[in-house]
Parts: sequence; C-alpha cells; structure tokens
Amino acid sequence: MFKNTLIYIWEVAKIVIIAMLIVVPIRYFIFQPFLVKGQSMEPSFENGDYLIVDEISYRFTAPKRGDVIVFKYPNNPSQRYIKRIIGLPGETIEIKDGRASIIDDKGNVKILDEAYLPLGLETPGIIKTTMGPNELFVMGDNRAASSDSRRWGKLDEKFIIGKVAIRAWPFAALAMIEAPAY
Repeated sequence: MFKNTLIYIWEVAKIVIIAMLIVVPIRYFIFQPFLVKGQSMEPSFENGDYLIVDEISYRFTAPKRGDVIVFKYPNNPSQRYIKRIIGLPGETIEIKDGRASIIDDKGNVKILDEAYLPLGLETPGIIKTTMGPNELFVMGDNRAASSDSRRWGKLDEKFIIGKVAIRAWPFAALAMIEAPAY
C-alpha cells in the first residue's frame, strides 16, 4: 500500500512538472492575461474585461496604427495601461478642432477615420508632435476620460508588453481583436 501511494505521488508530481514546463514559458513569453480597469477604452473594452495579450508578434512585426496594446506606463513602469496606437515613428500627430490628423514625412495630411468610436465623439486637446524613432502616440477610445499621450507624451516602444489578441471575458463578448482599417 505504501509503495502504491509513492507511485501515485510520483505520477502526480510528473504531471505537475510537465504542465509547469509547458504553461510557464507560454504565460511569460507568449501570452499574458490582462484585466481592464477603468473606462479609458470604452466602448471598445469595458471595466472588468479579461483580455489575452500577444507578447510575441512585435518581435517579428512593427506595431500598426489601430492596434490595441498593453504597456508599462512610462512614468511608473509597475502600472499597466491599455491604449490604441494612433501615431507611428516618423509621423506628426495633430489634434485640433476635435479631430486627430496624421502628417507623414512627405507632408501629406490624413484625418484619422475612427469608425470604431461613437458617432460625434470628439478628441479634446490641441497638440502637434512628431514621433521619433521607436516612439508611438497612443490614446484611449474614451477620449474625454483617458490618460494618454495627450497628457504624458510619446510612448517608447520598449514599454510595450504586447497587443491585445483576444477578449476572453465576458464570455458573451468573446472575440479576436483586430486593428481597424484606416
């Protein structure tokens, strides 16, 4: 009987060890959970939404406009923020008259079409800033209630944890998250 108990404990221990060898690298290097706190990304993401963050994609591809990312807040890296990428390296972002515009390196101006935002929502503030190499301009979808690049400046890409890949909770809203087409 004692021998059977030891065999059972050893078998359970092997399963736990194998599971840890599989789960831990996935959790820390490929995908990570994130719980939305606050209203800065409404209506796209609500307070309490449980998201899965893809940590590996940006090792192979550059961030794109419209991607929703989770990052370490530059002024306090222990905090995690979620925002949408608006401006990319080398672009100039101008916010005036309630609209965000992108000015590329050739001087072409494009007013950002943000169809994912509620009709009539304006972007408060007056800003004109140019992104350097590895710098992004990020904003929350709830423009009136978001602490973002309009308040604390450009985001260095080194602070990015990953892009939001899946909304896992609430289950009724389960979905893959794609960047909008601009």
